[in-house]
Amino acid sequence: MSGLLLASTLLTAASPALAFDQPLQIAQYAHTSWTARDGAMLGLVFAVAQTPDGYLWIAGSFGLFRFDGVRFVPWSPPKGQSLAEPYSLLVSRDGTLWIGTFSGLASWNGTELTHYSQTDGSFVTSLLQDREGTVWAGLFGDRGRLCAVRAGQAECFKPEGGFGTFVWSLGEDSSGNLWAGADSGIWRWKPGTPQRFQVPGKRVGDMSTTVDGKILIGIRGGGLKQWVGDQLVPYPIRRAAKPEEWIPDGDVKSNKLLRDRDGGLWIGTDGLGLIHVKDGKADSFTRADGLSGNIACSLFEDREGNIWFGSEKGLDRFRKLPITTLSRQQGLPDEGTKSVLATTDGSVWVATNDGLARWKGERTVVYKERDGLPDSRVQSLYQDAEGRLWANTARGLTYFANDRFVAVQGSPSNEVYSMTGDAAGNLWLSGKEGLARLNRGRFVENIPWAALGRRQQAKVIIADRGGVWLSFWMDGGVLYFKDGKVEASYSPAQGLGAGHVAGLRLDAVGAVWAATELGGLSRIKDGRVTTLTVANGLPCNTIHWSTLDDDGALWIYAACGLARITRDDLAAWIADPNHRVAAKLWAGADGVPLLGLSPAYFNPPVAKGPDGKLWFVSGADVHLVDPDHLPFNPLPPPVHIESLVADQKAYAVANGLRLPPLVRDMTIEFAALSLADPKNMRFRYRLEGHDSDWQEAVDRRQAIYTNLPPGNYRFHVKASNNSGVWNETGAQLQFSILPAFYQTTWFRLVGAALLIGLAWSGFKLWLHMQVRRLQRQFETRLEARVDERTRIARDLHDTLLQRFHGLLLQFQAAFNLLPDRPRESKQVLAGAIDRVAEAITEGRDTVQGLRASTQETNNLADSLRALAEDLASENGHAASALVEVQGSPQALHPIVRDETFRIAGEALRNAFRHAEAKQIDVEIRYEARQLRVRVRDDGKGIDPQVLRNGGREGHFGLSGMRERAELAGGKLTVRSSVETGTEVEFSAPGSRAYSKPSPARSWRLPKRFAPSEIGE
Repeated sequence: MSGLLLASTLLTAASPALAFDQPLQIAQYAHTSWTARDGAMLGLVFAVAQTPDGYLWIAGSFGLFRFDGVRFVPWSPPKGQSLAEPYSLLVSRDGTLWIGTFSGLASWNGTELTHYSQTDGSFVTSLLQDREGTVWAGLFGDRGRLCAVRAGQAECFKPEGGFGTFVWSLGEDSSGNLWAGADSGIWRWKPGTPQRFQVPGKRVGDMSTTVDGKILIGIRGGGLKQWVGDQLVPYPIRRAAKPEEWIPDGDVKSNKLLRDRDGGLWIGTDGLGLIHVKDGKADSFTRADGLSGNIACSLFEDREGNIWFGSEKGLDRFRKLPITTLSRQQGLPDEGTKSVLATTDGSVWVATNDGLARWKGERTVVYKERDGLPDSRVQSLYQDAEGRLWANTARGLTYFANDRFVAVQGSPSNEVYSMTGDAAGNLWLSGKEGLARLNRGRFVENIPWAALGRRQQAKVIIADRGGVWLSFWMDGGVLYFKDGKVEASYSPAQGLGAGHVAGLRLDAVGAVWAATELGGLSRIKDGRVTTLTVANGLPCNTIHWSTLDDDGALWIYAACGLARITRDDLAAWIADPNHRVAAKLWAGADGVPLLGLSPAYFNPPVAKGPDGKLWFVSGADVHLVDPDHLPFNPLPPPVHIESLVADQKAYAVANGLRLPPLVRDMTIEFAALSLADPKNMRFRYRLEGHDSDWQEAVDRRQAIYTNLPPGNYRFHVKASNNSGVWNETGAQLQFSILPAFYQTTWFRLVGAALLIGLAWSGFKLWLHMQVRRLQRQFETRLEARVDERTRIARDLHDTLLQRFHGLLLQFQAAFNLLPDRPRESKQVLAGAIDRVAEAITEGRDTVQGLRASTQETNNLADSLRALAEDLASENGHAASALVEVQGSPQALHPIVRDETFRIAGEALRNAFRHAEAKQIDVEIRYEARQLRVRVRDDGKGIDPQVLRNGGREGHFGLSGMRERAELAGGKLTVRSSVETGTEVEFSAPGSRAYSKPSPARSWRLPKRFAPSEIGE
């Protein structure tokens, strides 16, 4: 459409355009289209209807489809039935879907498809339900007919004079008259006798009503006609862009008509796209604007007020937005908007790159150079305390007086970003070259930014108490400047939000609100800074500006959208900065431009109009929001569970569904029928019996579960619409997963009984083995002790007792020699004394063998060291012994431990007493596969004949060591030569030598051995 400029003759001083309170034009609606390019394979969209469950039904040349706002699903009749190509649709008040096809009429009540034989073979062109509940169908055939369906029975009519070949359209006016547009003219069918009104040379198109309820008829090539009295009269409409111009009938080309709930008339044309008429003014929307196609096939309004347009190429939806955009189509002189200001005379001014637009009353005026502006490129705006409007342009400062602008000379900056005035009559300007002050129309000073300690100009300035607040882009921060100096400075170190400060506002109590780029919205009051961030409920931290509406609610323009916080919620946060606010957010889908950086380079970026509407600029266009009339969708969306697929097999959705055992992957798809903004719907679902809490889903319409155990489940899903209204009842599905045989209770009981039996048998076996092991250990130890006692008894008998017996005989011989032979008696006694000494030595060795067990400490190395020290002391330290340990010491089996000690002890005694050794080395090796103990001396060695004989006759040292080695399950090796001394080595397998730790204590750390056990 062309711009909304009226002829310049209406106002001589400026160019007038339409006022901002004009009805919405089509371009100001949110528009979405679906075509084959988007995957919507619908063909020509002949008709649209909506059933009470919320689904949209679409009759296309490719069949009948059901639409949930996201997915188009082809609909097929029940098995064994068929449905011809659909053309017209109607949902009656009882919820029945009536389907007019190219071959007759059918109805679908959700479970049963009914055909009406009276219409078979006829093309059903139109459907209507009158106020009495009768469903009417217009037919096209060899002879046109009008059929009425009452109580499930169809009755068709052919009036006298006939309809011709078709009845094309049906309508009902506010008086209850039923109208039919036919080949033969226009018929008023009821009440009373049907009456025909001829329209020679004209073809009747679609029907609707006027605002006051009269029948409205589209005439092919003849514009729109309304019925007044008993005749058709024109229904004129004007162009919204040029209200003084009427649209010629030939330019309408109506094909489909729709009167919406707000009184607007929608006209689907034949080749000219879509026309919208409100208050007698029309604007259009074509394929060039994004419409799916220019040929209208259907029009429909759903229960939420969305307008649906079906074309030859697809489907379009139009819905009202909370945020209204004004562009050049609505009279804005240029889409490059810079600032907006509301003045006390009720005007709203918008600065653009091509003039200054003023909205006041019913018209808009655009001011340019011809009206005194130094330049049409207008930047910042301000109204002083005297009501004077100031504007800065690309070529200097100006003010408005007597409907013209007057230039002010001497501005130090060609760009002024913000202006403010103080109580002393000063006008302050934040310019590129510094902070300038204007007094009585003359510039009196310009303070360079460097004098304020800044590298760049201030973004916003606000006068307060004789001083000026300034916010900055570069380096961010807020300053308070008064009497030629900076009195206060605020930065993130004082709690101010981070990033450049894009917006600054002074409220009624003297608090300063700073909108920051990275850190939220900060409030400065009495030197204290508190900041509202995402942690307190803000939707995001990049804030462009803030303002208040007439109700005291806080509005915030942020990178993520436009947010509102109620007055009470805001007051609660001011009282308690830890309070979390509940911000309502409008984002891109609501008509809000989403911008990462501040959209307004100049100020102010937002203004409140005289009617309370908020105006704000985005750098492109200007936007309005009416806080008192925000679109709200009160209808909770119907929720449906559409399918359940388990292991790639689809199951009919019905309560009591029983799924087979061992289901691995399960997907439940659901839908909520709010067609206004389906992508911004929210879902909550929970699978009772599995989920402990509700799961949130946004723009996702399925729930996926894996490896669910057998049992009974209930899936429950809820949804909310684009206004946050929840359907708390939602939809539910009860189902069960059958157990496999091994998942049944009886199998578990049997399995548990078997496990208990096996466990008991295992315990008994373990107990038996433990008893047997303890018994074997006891028997082994007992046998070892018996063997030891036998050996001791043998030693005592063969050595000590024999010696004592010999001594007794010597003493007896000495006694017999006395007193006659005293000399010989003395010699016998001397020999006996030597034998006594030897007996004492043998007795001591035997006692040492009995008392030197390592049982108490299990420390073989320490026990051998102690024995070596005793033997060295006894020998007068003529020889020394070194005990060395290789490997990590391990606990030894008691029998192996004792026998090893005794073998090594015997070798030590031989070395100390008989070998005449000087150095004795004892080496203990703890190897993984075996235990080795080696005793090596440098003495005189053992006679080879003794080694071959296994020992000296009458002595049991070597033979005793071999017996002990055999008892311990080991091997004894003795090597000796006269030159190198003797080496005695004992080895035993690790499986026999090392004692295993108790399983009950296997978690303990290994014992830390003393350094003496590791070696010297």
